[in-house]
Amino acid sequence: MDKDICCKVTAARMKSVVEGYMKKGANDKTEDVPGLGSGFQFCALGETLFDNTGQIAKTVSFIDLARFVFFKETGLPLPDEVSGESPLIGAHNDTAVYLLYNGVLGDKTPQGGNALTRAVLADLPSHDGPKVVYGTSCRVGLARLKEENTVFRQIPYELKVD
Repeated sequence: MDKDICCKVTAARMKSVVEGYMKKGANDKTEDVPGLGSGFQFCALGETLFDNTGQIAKTVSFIDLARFVFFKETGLPLPDEVSGESPLIGAHNDTAVYLLYNGVLGDKTPQGGNALTRAVLADLPSHDGPKVVYGTSCRVGLARLKEENTVFRQIPYELKVD
């Protein structure tokens, strides 16, 4: 298949469906077919996030995983470009989404930057609403999480797409 089929053929067809087009009918009469409205966009697929064992692939960057986490949590793309310097990747409907991955906190040890501890929880960028934190492990009790209005989701297990 032509690698540019999306740009050359599919985009033109989608534009016709969205905006409308003229259709040649019987006796060479043209008929106006109204568009359906709305729009479309193309997305380029990147590298696979998970390896063949279900773990996050070693080549996955913080930014790529942040995009996936935010979409999984909200159903929306990230509203802004994420810098990779903060675990706060975005907020939607008053809920903040955090990602502890790839040593975003400067601590790349298994016990540190990717795990939600009391110290990490206290140092997260502030948010005055519910929080969802994705990380490799959680060392904070359920009562404390509830008190902090925080839900923990373990990666990679809670990132699976059904």
